[in-house]
Amino acid sequence: MKKVAIIMGSDSDFPVVAKAIKKLKEFDIPCEVHVMSAHRTPDAAIEFSANAKKNGFGVIIAAAGMAAHLAGVLAAKTTLPVIGIPCKSAQLDGMDALLATVMMPTGIPVATVAVDGAANAAILAVEMLALSDEVLAQKLEDMKADMEKGVAEKDKAMQAKVAEL
Repeated sequence: MKKVAIIMGSDSDFPVVAKAIKKLKEFDIPCEVHVMSAHRTPDAAIEFSANAKKNGFGVIIAAAGMAAHLAGVLAAKTTLPVIGIPCKSAQLDGMDALLATVMMPTGIPVATVAVDGAANAAILAVEMLALSDEVLAQKLEDMKADMEKGVAEKDKAMQAKVAEL
């Protein structure tokens, strides 16, 4: 099974990234988590990305705030899918990171989830890996069925509350 790399620009991004790690563990997908900066350690980020495929990775998730160039730097040196998680900052509430992650030049795509959307980044990574893994595909189907069942149960409980009014 291919691994997922989770790279964060700063250890301060860990509370966000933890949601992706937990979600990948729910799907029994191995992951490696590293801190690498697009600006402070660009050579390390580039080397990691350039070797990710041969090192057994199938998807790279990159979490960064503010200037948020990490996902683009990683995507520049690999043909693996890169998923960006823009992280909220105190200055611009994550809008800066969102725009920096989403506005990639032609030829360097980065799939981008919501600000602090780490769980969805993990699910998107699972969906990418499930294209060639029927076991993962079934786990995703089961997850969607459980979500549907949960909403139906909440609706039923809501109908009971409304009837009591």
